[in-house]
Amino acid sequence: MNKLQRHDLLTLEAYAAQRSEFRARVMAHKKNRKVHLGSHLTFLFEDRLTIQYQVQEMLRIEKIFEASGIKEELEAYNPLIPDGKNLKATLFVEYEDVEERKRELARLAGMERQVALTVAGHAPVTAIADEDMDRSTEEKTAAVHFLRFELDDAMISDWNAGAAVTLASTHPQMHATVTFSEPLRKALAADFTRRV
Repeated sequence: MNKLQRHDLLTLEAYAAQRSEFRARVMAHKKNRKVHLGSHLTFLFEDRLTIQYQVQEMLRIEKIFEASGIKEELEAYNPLIPDGKNLKATLFVEYEDVEERKRELARLAGMERQVALTVAGHAPVTAIADEDMDRSTEEKTAAVHFLRFELDDAMISDWNAGAAVTLASTHPQMHATVTFSEPLRKALAADFTRRV
C-alpha cells in the first residue's frame, strides 16, 4: 500500500536525531520533482517521500506524539500521494513583494483550475484543484494549491515510452507553457508504478 501508516513514521526523538540527513535526502529528491511555469508559478510533484517529510515536519513543529494527532496528520496528507494513475502537485504562486502578491493573486483569480498537463499525442488533462477545501474566492486565488492530474493507461504508456510532456497555464492573465526535462519526466514516471 502506497499510503503512509503510523509505523512508517519516526518518533519525534528518532526524527530529531536523523533530521539533517533525512532533510538532505528529501531536498535532493525534490530537485527532480519541481518545475517552474513562467516566473511566478512553481509546481512540486508530491510522492510518498515528500509527504513523509511534510508529516514528520508537522509532527516535529507541533510536537505531536499521541496516536490521535498522528492519525489526523496522516489523514490530512495521505491524499497528496499519487495512487499510480495520477500525479499530485503542490502549486506555489510566488511573488516576493507583499503588495505585488496581493495584486497578482487578485488578477489570477481562478488560475488553479486553468492548468493543464499534456502527454504528446493526447488531449490535455486539466488539473483538479483543492479537493480538500476551497482556497480561493471569486476575488482572488490563494498562494498555495493542491492539484491532481488524472491520466489514462494510454497516456501512462506513452509517458513511459518517452513521450514529451508539457505543463501549461491557460489563464487569460498567465499564459505559460513548459516542457518537462528528461530527469523530471523520468522521476514522475516512477509514480505510475506505485499502485494503492
